[in-house]
Amino acid sequence: MPLPSLDSFESILAIIVVFSLLVLVHELGHFLLAKRAGILCREFALGMGPKIFRFKRGETEYTVRALPIGGLVRMAGEDPELDVLKPRMEIAVELDQEGRVSRLLLDPKQWNEKRHVRGTIVHYDLEHKLTLTLETDEGQTSYPVHPQAHLVFADQEVQIAPYNRQFRGKTVGQRFWAIFAGPAANFLLAFVLLASLGLIFGVPNSKPLLGEVKPGGPAAQAGLLEGDRVLSIEGTPVKSWRQIVEIVSQSPNETLTFEVERNGTKKSFEVTVGSKDNIGQIMVYSTITYSPWAAVKYGAYATYEYTALILTNLAMLFTGAVGLEDLSGPVGIFKMTGEFAQQGLEILIRWAAVLSINLGLFNLLPLPALDGGRLAFLGVEALRGRPVDPQKEGMVHFLGFAFLMLLILVVTWNDLQRFIFTG
Repeated sequence: MPLPSLDSFESILAIIVVFSLLVLVHELGHFLLAKRAGILCREFALGMGPKIFRFKRGETEYTVRALPIGGLVRMAGEDPELDVLKPRMEIAVELDQEGRVSRLLLDPKQWNEKRHVRGTIVHYDLEHKLTLTLETDEGQTSYPVHPQAHLVFADQEVQIAPYNRQFRGKTVGQRFWAIFAGPAANFLLAFVLLASLGLIFGVPNSKPLLGEVKPGGPAAQAGLLEGDRVLSIEGTPVKSWRQIVEIVSQSPNETLTFEVERNGTKKSFEVTVGSKDNIGQIMVYSTITYSPWAAVKYGAYATYEYTALILTNLAMLFTGAVGLEDLSGPVGIFKMTGEFAQQGLEILIRWAAVLSINLGLFNLLPLPALDGGRLAFLGVEALRGRPVDPQKEGMVHFLGFAFLMLLILVVTWNDLQRFIFTG
C-alpha cells in the first residue's frame, strides 16, 4: 500500500487548520460576549461528540471533541438547570470561613464528619436567595450559599448558576449580543484575513493603469507597456481596472482598440484578445499598492463584495434558480480546501475568508437551531414583552436541528456522487 504523499498531508493539515480557525473564532465570539454579560460558561468546545481532551480554567471547561465539525459554548440557563436536590434528601455541606455553603456533597462516601455538616434538606434556593435550610441533630439551620458553590455527585462537580449568572437571567440586549457575536466574529475574521492578503501580497490598484505585461502575451505583442494608462477601449471611456477586465473577459478572440496615455502622449494599439475557457485575456495585470491603509480598505471592500455575492447565490437557492443538487456539504468543502491548499497560501487564505463569511451568513439565517433562529425568538420576546415558553422554543429548535441534519445528509450524498462515485 503506497504511503500518502506530502501534498496529501499538507491538504489534511490545511483542512484541520482552516476549519478549526473558523469554529474557534465563531465560538470565541459567543464566549467573550457571554462572559462580558456575566453569564456562566460551563464549557467551551471545539468539535462535537465524545471529549478527547479537556482542561479546566476558572469556571469553564475547555474541551476538544472527536468529530471535527462545529463547536459549542455551553452557557448556564440555556438548557434547564441541573436539579438534583430534593426536599428531605440527606446531604453533607462544606462551609467556607464566612459560614457560607461552598460545596454540597450528595454521595455519602465523600462525607467527612469533621469537615462537613450533615443534614436533611428542608428548603433550598440556589437561584435567587441563595439559601439552604438543613435539619440536623441540633435542629433546623439556614445557611447562605456561596454564588460559586459546587454540587458534588456521581464523580461530578458542577458549579451552581444563580439566576443572574444564567443566560435566561440576562436582558434581551445582552442575550442578543452573546448570540450575534458568533457570526459577527466570522465577518471580522474574513476582514482580517483579506486585509492580511493586501498587506502581504499588495492591493490591486483600481485605476486603469497597466502593471506587469507578460512577455509573449496579447498585450505585449500589441505593444502595450507597463505604466500605460488606458483611456478607452473600442471608444468606450475607461475609468477603472474593473472596466478593463469586464470588457476584455467578454471579448475572447476579438481585436480591440486600446487608447492609452504614455508619458503624456496618447497612443492607440490593436490588441487581439486571447481566450481561455471562452474567457478573454490579454496577459496583463493591474499595478499593486503596498500600504497598511490600502490593505484595510481592501479587506473591508472585499468582505462586502464576497458577502453580496454569497447573498445573491443564497437568494437564487430560495427562488429555485439553484437546486439542492448544486450545493456542496462537508465532503465537498473539505475537498476544495485541500485543492486550494496546493495552489498556494494566498489562494488558501482567500478561501478561508470566503468560508468564514459563509459560516457567518448561514448562522444568521432565521432558521431554528441556528443563531438566526435564536435571535428571531429574542425579537418575538422583545415585541411581546415576555419570553416564548422554553419548552415550545426547545421543540422548535429540536425540529430545526433534525431538518439541518437531513439537509447535511442530502448535500453530503451529492458530494459523494460528484467526487467519489463518478470520480
